[in-house]
Amino acid sequence: MPMIDRLTAREILDSRGCPTVEATCELKSGARGTASVPCGASTGSAEASEVRDRDSKRYGGLGCRKAVRHINEELNRALGGNDLATQRDLDHRMVELDGTPNKGRLGANALLAVSLAYARAAARERNLPLFQYFAELLGKFPRCLPRPTINLFSGGKHAGGQVEIQDVMVVPLGAGSMETALEMTHAIYQGAVELGRRKYGARPLTADEGGLAPPFPGPEAMLEDTLQSITAAGLEPGRDVAIAIDLAASHFFRKGRYHLGGQALDSSAMIEHIAGWLQRAPIISIEDGLAEEDWEGWPKLLRKLAGRALVLGDDLLCTNARRIERAIAARAANALLLKVNQVGTVTEALESCRLARAAGWKVSISARSGETEDDWLADLAVGWSGDYVKIGSITHCERLAKYNRLLAIESLTGLSLPG
Repeated sequence: MPMIDRLTAREILDSRGCPTVEATCELKSGARGTASVPCGASTGSAEASEVRDRDSKRYGGLGCRKAVRHINEELNRALGGNDLATQRDLDHRMVELDGTPNKGRLGANALLAVSLAYARAAARERNLPLFQYFAELLGKFPRCLPRPTINLFSGGKHAGGQVEIQDVMVVPLGAGSMETALEMTHAIYQGAVELGRRKYGARPLTADEGGLAPPFPGPEAMLEDTLQSITAAGLEPGRDVAIAIDLAASHFFRKGRYHLGGQALDSSAMIEHIAGWLQRAPIISIEDGLAEEDWEGWPKLLRKLAGRALVLGDDLLCTNARRIERAIAARAANALLLKVNQVGTVTEALESCRLARAAGWKVSISARSGETEDDWLADLAVGWSGDYVKIGSITHCERLAKYNRLLAIESLTGLSLPG
């Protein structure tokens, strides 16, 4: 039975050079686990609240010394030496200690760092791989690996807004293994680099999640260039490789209109615009196709795309059980983008995952634009039997750490991608 001996934390830097929190949990048995938390750039308004220092003289106010102090002092005093038999016990106790609806007192960044560090320590105490520990929390052992949706091109908040939509991703449908999926994506990525050089005179500069970001004239050019990059790799769009799009539409929604490609579209027109893309490209997933509070539009989008592409909620849902329940009742989506730091503890994220599964939804387990070299996300995506995993591109060490962990899990378990 895991018993916490000591909690410690420190401030570290994420992939954007901004502070985040790393926590270490030491158990009475001597087992210890360390974990760091990510941070998003494109964030939903319902996300759990991080605690930042707000000292303008240091990291522009983004320092995390307060969150670190909350772990080293209050959480360590309250949790150290106590009999917390399960992950649920720990996470519920931390939520009680925080005492706010959005974790605004102690900070979701502090709570999640402890929650993940405890998970890693508890797994090590039992000599379990972390993905198996997560699978036991779910109560189901994975039968396959999650299929990756891999960032190829970026815009929006991830790339300085040179085009409104946030990410275009490739989905290697023809790959039976993670190894093959990454090989295919490498070939596509190199084709995209050459296309950007030839078409735009662009160097292969990358955005927050490693995607390429040439000066596209509009979203349609992103889609067309994706198709050309797939073909340049000797692969067939729709058969070997599909496309997924993250619009992050809340960020170009103003005064009741979607400002996209020089147009100001209402919800109905935006839905028709998205449907038109599906006629031109093998798109299997639309993430945040409408704004997070466009509750009237989302059910219409789901009806329009039914049977053709997933309607994936990120900002709409924020891995928040109440918003997921509302979306299920309204028939507003059929897939959840699960980001643990949106809700703040492993247990709450698991509840959201179960809600989505009970509704028959697909689940894509996602990293954030501000990441660290920690690879726990790969274990979580496997352990919770994610249908998809969204990590970013095949560049940048904070992304590759997670892909490499997936390769290690593949080798260890013999699991393959779904048929």
